[in-house]
Amino acid sequence: MISLSLQVRRAVAEDHRQIAGLVFHESNTHRHLDWRSALDWIGSQNYWVLDDAGLISAAFACPEDPPDVAWIRLFTHQAHLTGPEAWSALWESACAEAFQANPRVQIAAISVKQWFQNILLSSGFELMQDIVLLQRPGGNPLPVSAPAKIRIRSMRHEDLLEVTRLDLAAFGPFWHNSLDSLQRAYSQAIHATVAENDAGMIGYQISTGNTFGAHLARLAVRPEAQGMGVGSALVGELIRQLNVYSTRNLSVNTQADNIASLALYKRLGFVRTGEYFPVFVRGGGD
Repeated sequence: MISLSLQVRRAVAEDHRQIAGLVFHESNTHRHLDWRSALDWIGSQNYWVLDDAGLISAAFACPEDPPDVAWIRLFTHQAHLTGPEAWSALWESACAEAFQANPRVQIAAISVKQWFQNILLSSGFELMQDIVLLQRPGGNPLPVSAPAKIRIRSMRHEDLLEVTRLDLAAFGPFWHNSLDSLQRAYSQAIHATVAENDAGMIGYQISTGNTFGAHLARLAVRPEAQGMGVGSALVGELIRQLNVYSTRNLSVNTQADNIASLALYKRLGFVRTGEYFPVFVRGGGD
C-alpha cells in the first residue's frame, strides 16, 4: 500500500539524477521509442513524480507532441511499489491535466511488456493496432534505380519545414512527427534524403545506424505522388548507399494493417521478423 507521505508533484530539473537512476536501474520501466530520451522531456507539460520526503519512487510523462496525441514517454517505479500502485497515483494527475488542457487528445503507448499492457487495459486503454518489424538481409540484389522524373538528393536542414508538412500529409495527425522530432531525427541520421519532381518535394526518408546495420526510421510520400515509385526510389537509393558502407542488414517498422507499405517492402526484399509492437490508445470520452 502507498504511504501517506508520498506526494505527487511535477518533475523539475533537479529531479534529473533521481529519475535517471530509476530509468537505468529499475526493471519496472516503460520508455517510448523516441528521438528524445525520457530525461530530455523533464520540464515539459504532464511530467510527474511520486516524491517520498525528497526521494523519488516513481515517474510518469505524457507530454502532448504532436498536437492531439500524448505518447506515454515514461513510466517507472521502484521495486517496493507495485505497478498498479505507482500508476494509480500518477495517472490520476496526468489524465486530468491532459484532457482538461485538450479534450480531443489521445493518450497512447507502444509496449511489448505484459505488466504494462495489463495496467493500460485496466485504465481504459484499447488496442488500436500492431506495429510489425521487417528486415532486409545484406547481400540481396539491389532494387532498380529511380524513375527518370524522380530525383533523389541529400536532405538539408532548410528542408525540414517542408518535410514536416509532407509528413503530416502522408501520415495524418496521429502518426505525425512534429518539427522538433524531425529535427532530432535528422541530427541522428546516417542517411537522409528527399525525392523531388518538377512539382517539388514528394517524399523523404531518414535512416539511423545500429549494431546490426541500419534502420529505416521514417519513409513518407505525398498522397498525390503515391503509386509513382517514389518510395521504391528512396529505399533503393538508401540500400545502394548502405552497400557502399558495407552495412549488413536494414530494418523497418510499419503498421500491420498498412497493406500498401507491406507490399512495397516485400517487393524490395524485406521479410517479417515475427516481432511486433502493440499500440494502445485512450481518448477523453473513455
